[in-house]
Amino acid sequence: MFATNDEPIILNNEFEKQKHVNAKKKLTSHGFYFNRELSLIEFQRRVLSEAEDKRHPLLERLKFCCILSSNLDEFFMIRVAGLKSQVAGDVVELSYDGMTPEKQLKEIRKQLIPIYKNQETILNEQIFPELEKNDIYFHRIENLNDDEYAFVENFFSDEILPLLTPLSLGPANPFPRLINRSLNIAFLLNEINEDVSENHIAFIQVPSVLTRFVKIPRETGNHIVLIEHVIKAFAEVLFPGFEILMANTFRVTRDADIEIAEDEADDLLSEIAEQIRLRNWGKAVVRLEVNSKMPDYLANLLMKALDIEPSDVYVHSRPLNLVDFMDLIKFDLRHLKDIPFASRKIPEFMSEEISIFDAIKNQDIMVHHPFDTFSNSTLKFITQAVNDPDVLAIKITLYRTGMNSDVVAALKKAAENGKLVTAFVELKARFDEEKNIIWAKELEHAGAHVVYGVPGLKTHCKIAMIVRRDQGKLKTFLHLSTGNYNQITARLYTDVGLFTANDEFAKDATHLFNFLTAYSYHKDWNHLILAPVDMKRKILYFIDREIEKHSEANPSFIFAKMNSIAHREVIPALYRASQAGVKIQLLVRGISCLKPGIPGVSDNIEIRSVIGRFLEHSRIFYFRNGGDEEFYISSADWMSRNLNRRVESMIPIYDPTLKSQLWQILNIYWKDNCKSWVLNTDGTYTKLAPQDGESPFSAQEYFLGQTKQSKLF
Repeated sequence: MFATNDEPIILNNEFEKQKHVNAKKKLTSHGFYFNRELSLIEFQRRVLSEAEDKRHPLLERLKFCCILSSNLDEFFMIRVAGLKSQVAGDVVELSYDGMTPEKQLKEIRKQLIPIYKNQETILNEQIFPELEKNDIYFHRIENLNDDEYAFVENFFSDEILPLLTPLSLGPANPFPRLINRSLNIAFLLNEINEDVSENHIAFIQVPSVLTRFVKIPRETGNHIVLIEHVIKAFAEVLFPGFEILMANTFRVTRDADIEIAEDEADDLLSEIAEQIRLRNWGKAVVRLEVNSKMPDYLANLLMKALDIEPSDVYVHSRPLNLVDFMDLIKFDLRHLKDIPFASRKIPEFMSEEISIFDAIKNQDIMVHHPFDTFSNSTLKFITQAVNDPDVLAIKITLYRTGMNSDVVAALKKAAENGKLVTAFVELKARFDEEKNIIWAKELEHAGAHVVYGVPGLKTHCKIAMIVRRDQGKLKTFLHLSTGNYNQITARLYTDVGLFTANDEFAKDATHLFNFLTAYSYHKDWNHLILAPVDMKRKILYFIDREIEKHSEANPSFIFAKMNSIAHREVIPALYRASQAGVKIQLLVRGISCLKPGIPGVSDNIEIRSVIGRFLEHSRIFYFRNGGDEEFYISSADWMSRNLNRRVESMIPIYDPTLKSQLWQILNIYWKDNCKSWVLNTDGTYTKLAPQDGESPFSAQEYFLGQTKQSKLF
């Protein structure tokens, strides 16, 4: 394990030390914290509000409805599943705010029901009617003309029927194993027999390889029949001798967290592949979604077979598996989508006279994605290394790259070209495990050295290291980032990255990779702050330093941007800073267990959340430090999992120009009065709006505007 280098907190005297200890005890009160799960649900509520915002193009509003459903799928598979496991195991572990697992589950359902109802209202009363006004029609089979009916019937026979497997329920046929998050249809059948009239239940699982949308050929418009309606309409072919009395869709969500006994797993790849199989098939069901027309007796049958309670059932009056509707975004309907944007190309990387490595050697360079290009910065950094004869080695951490990754393709080519390629692949990247296994094997086959994990930790830091022969000596070039090496999410998420040839950074990076590949023991870190080494201690030290240096003449200030804050030591430290008079501004997109505005505790803390076109993913930290200002970018949020159970990096920014850029980013987001929400002391959020005399201002739109003004498209 990493070694740590303790740096004591400086306190003036024994009285101050005792006061410090007492404050710590007092600030652990449950009343000072928000519930983690309910805070995450509040984030989902803000996501859904974007679907209500008519300033968004229509398909973008639909996209936010789909994102909500996708987010809640993950919420049930991980968070709800975890709480249910605690209940089943009689584990009474209280949440930050003192709730038992049982109470949290009840409150989660109470909070989610109105969110789901609002989603239905938005879809059924706003988005779907508006889609029809824009030539996107969802038809019922009975409304098709004869030619269209014949087309759909032929489509069913040729493209759907061969892939369907009806499963009957009976003494010889136990309840079928249903794939996690698959769309299913339950049929009530009546046997056509003169001597007996008996009802039967059968199921069809809609294959994921089939398109959800069957397009009807018409000269104008986009005319669609949902695949479940097609299957229902022609299902008598599957059940000869039976009359179909009823057909209802339903969907199950299973516990999807992967638990791996790493010490006992001889082959981590095989173990994770097996756990993925169990995730889809064998894990306990944590939610059943049914359509509103399903009769109670059928819902009860499903509950009994799946071993769930009525509180686990959610009834929807809108299509199930809503995530499939993201495919509508792919339709060529530009007037219903966000205006495409061109990212700014990096001037320092555009020269034909000097290489990207010479540019980085001349100065540290920062990029802000997606407003700054990924392909002509981060990807170019790696692809130039592939083709540069002076480059000897490439080392990189890969968490989420997606499929068909240009980064992975470049690394494969580099290995094939004889360069030393070391890729640290985090196989436990949640829901990307299967993809990571596929391309990790491809890298190995190309000759790259692939390392699969540090036991007991998840590697989440983002670093690429290139070793190049430069003027007869080895020179190391680094890219350090808040985001993944993923060309798709680089267009959807906001992240910050640093290119540097700083030799001191290079030494730290070398030791970091040695730890990742060989678990080497190192204690003298120059500049990089790493978790689980000493990042938590450093953050606490920085906060206490602001307390120590605070005065009326020289007030302290902490300004931070992150995805979530939920750490049982960091939050009390911020409370102590607030009590000491330190001003604290936090941009927290998602979860906040910190409760702002508590009189005498957190009244100097304000928290805002920006929700917009792009997912705010960058982590930026500022500490005034008595006027000797410090800036950091990081892969880590201020959460227990990041600071205690992951390998993370926090990178100091020294260049005054880059500090100025980070300061601008923080302040531009704080200025937002269109897409920004303020967290209230009761846990609700209030959306900011322009006040009298103020002009509307969106941070993301501002940064997009900056790219348009650039001549370097």
